[in-house]
This record gives sequence, structure tokens and C-alpha cells, in this order.
Amino acid sequence: MWKSTLDRLLARLVVEGRLTVTWADGSVSAFGRESNVVAPARMHLVDPGHYRALCLRPVMAFGEGYMDGQIEVAPDGLYDLVALFTRNMHGRGRMPGWFRAVQGLRQRLNRFVQRNDPRRARRNVAHHYDLSDDLYRLFLDEDMQYSCAYFARPDMTLEEAQAAKKAHIAAKLRLQPGCRVLDIGCGWGGLALTLARDHGARVTGVTLSENQLATARRRAEAAGLSDRVAFRLMDYRKLNKSFDRIVSVGMLEHVGLPQFDTYFSKVHDLLAPDGVALIHTIGQVAPPRPTSDWLEKYIFPGGYVPSLSELVPPIERSGLWATDIEVLRGHYGPTLNHWRQRFEAALPQVRAMNDERFIRMWRFYLVACEATFEQARQGVFQMQLSHAQYAVPVTRDYLYPPPEARTHAAQ
Repeated sequence: MWKSTLDRLLARLVVEGRLTVTWADGSVSAFGRESNVVAPARMHLVDPGHYRALCLRPVMAFGEGYMDGQIEVAPDGLYDLVALFTRNMHGRGRMPGWFRAVQGLRQRLNRFVQRNDPRRARRNVAHHYDLSDDLYRLFLDEDMQYSCAYFARPDMTLEEAQAAKKAHIAAKLRLQPGCRVLDIGCGWGGLALTLARDHGARVTGVTLSENQLATARRRAEAAGLSDRVAFRLMDYRKLNKSFDRIVSVGMLEHVGLPQFDTYFSKVHDLLAPDGVALIHTIGQVAPPRPTSDWLEKYIFPGGYVPSLSELVPPIERSGLWATDIEVLRGHYGPTLNHWRQRFEAALPQVRAMNDERFIRMWRFYLVACEATFEQARQGVFQMQLSHAQYAVPVTRDYLYPPPEARTHAAQ
């Protein structure tokens, strides 16, 4: 029964790209057709007892099935498989009506599930970011930037693209020596240290991760910047002083839908009258949809990727000017590809720290995220905010000075 049900589900879902399935009894079925936009993919469903879960909870069961070995994929074939499913789920493929209804219900429940009060927010952050720093060092760039890089050229190294991302953000902040900067969700401190070292800023970074806090403080001490950079274990909602600049990179995804009004109101209250804020976040370039239940359970509890339609209203209600909103597309997919390749190259070290199930979970996470950025309508928003419309220049020319001006500025 469940095999035939799953067969029908796959036949309706896979319309773009060719999927070959080897069933537990050794029989083989093919779905869809060859496409020039998504590679053909194969999978082996090892356990017939897993068919039922794949029919009733397809997203969760797909991820868990790969983690637990109930779904076998060739070592170099997981990305193609996930990309094929992602393109069809976000494209012309059809999921059952009940699945769409459940997704709609999950979206409506977001205001309850993602309430993310300070205690819950701390617990959610610890789940992901208080893993061993040694794991992250294996696949991130040298500065440990755990967010979308900026590939001004496709041949950039990961280190170059992450440096370009920080430079792009710094330009939008219009920094001046001595600027008091707040970094909400400062990670391992790389951006804060760069703003202090290269732009003369005085930076306060806040995080809810004890591991990140300890590493950031050590880095500040080693760089001789402890007098200009202070890192604190603190919820941004507890801050009460004014800052000339506010920056937040990759943190809004953890705020949760019910907290957007609180978040932007706090940015309003903390930002000086002539100040500039820059919020960098993953975003849906599509109508709102719930977080993958697998990703929410195993990787980012309480996380949510908002659509622009969900961000603009709370910004408007906060009283802030949206002086610039830039959509970065085609940057996070390559970033994740770099991370994934580095993770795979470091498997001996990863195995020394974690079991095979963790490795398969982490591999699936990196693959699924890369496929989503490449095959679905998901990008990155950089939202520049201020109290006054003339706090920043009225054109983007200041972001892209001519070569001679850059040379003169560097002298």
C-alpha cells in the first residue's frame, strides 16, 4: 500500500529533472524527464518500513531517512537529489492537498511557536552555536564568518568574498573614526574586530552563545583591540544605550516572526538620531512559508526565514526610514558550496569529533541550504535604516567609488 502511495506522490512531484528510485525489493522506477536546469538524481530506499513516513511526513522523513541510512545516495549524488526535490517543490511539482494544508497551518502557528522569549532564544542559540568551535573552524573562512559572502567576482576565494562582504557592509554604515557601533549577534567577533581595526570604530558586540563570546574575547585580546571592542553575553532586548551605528548579520533569522516589531522598535530606540543601521538577513523572495520541519528540529530551532512582505510592516511601524534595501542573489549558494567542499575535505577531523549520524545530518544541512538558494526563491536582504532620509547619500554612488578615488583614499 505505502509503496504505491509513495510512487504516486513522486509521480506528481517530480516533473522537472529525472529521478531514479531503487526500491527495497530491488525494483526500479523512474520519474520526471531530463532537464537542462537540474541534474538527474538517484536514491535507494533501503527500508520498506520507511515508505509510510515518507508519505505522511515527506520533508522530515527524507532528512531523517538519509541521516539514519534508510535512504542511500551515492557520495557525490546527494546535492543533485536534494536540488531536484527542491526545484520541484518550489516549482511545477505538485504536493498532496493535505500537505499544503499542513504547511498553511504551520505558517499560521508561527506566531505561537516562534515566540522566542529571552530564555527560549538562549536555548535555541546554544543548540546550534555552542557546538565545538573546532567544527566551525574546519569549514568556515579564517575570520569565521558564518553568513553569506559577497562574490564581487565569481573566481574569489571564500576568504576574499567574506572580506568583500564586510567591506560592503562597512560602506553602507558610513563609518567614521570613533563611531559607537552595536553588533547584534556578533558571532565569533570577526566583523566587530574588522570595523574597529580598519575603520576606527568602537564596537559593542552582543551574543547569546557562550562559545562565541569566549572566542570573540580571545580574538580581541590577541589583536590588541580589547580597548575598542567589548563583547557581552546579552539579549539585544536588554540594551538601553545609544549607538551611532547598528549592524546585525545573520541574526534576524533567529528572532522569530512574533518578535519582528520588538526587534525593529529596539533598533529604532538604540540608534542615534543621525545614525545608520544595516540589517543583513536571509529572506524569501516569495510569499511566506514555514521553516522546514527537519531544519527546525535538527539545526535551527525557533528559526524563520522571512519574506520581504513580513519585514516591511514592522519597519514602517518602528518609524525608521528604509533608506536602502538590496537583494543579494547568487551569493549564498556559492558560499555554502565552499563550506560543503571544506567540510567534506575535513571528514577525518570531523569523524574524530562526531559520529556518522551527525556527519550525515550536517552534510544534509549544508546540501539542503545550498540547494534552496540555487533552486528556490531565497536570497539575502540588506536593509539600511535610519531616522532621517538624508542620513545617507541619496544615490548608491558612494558604495562604488571610481578606481582613482579608491586609490587616493588608501594613500
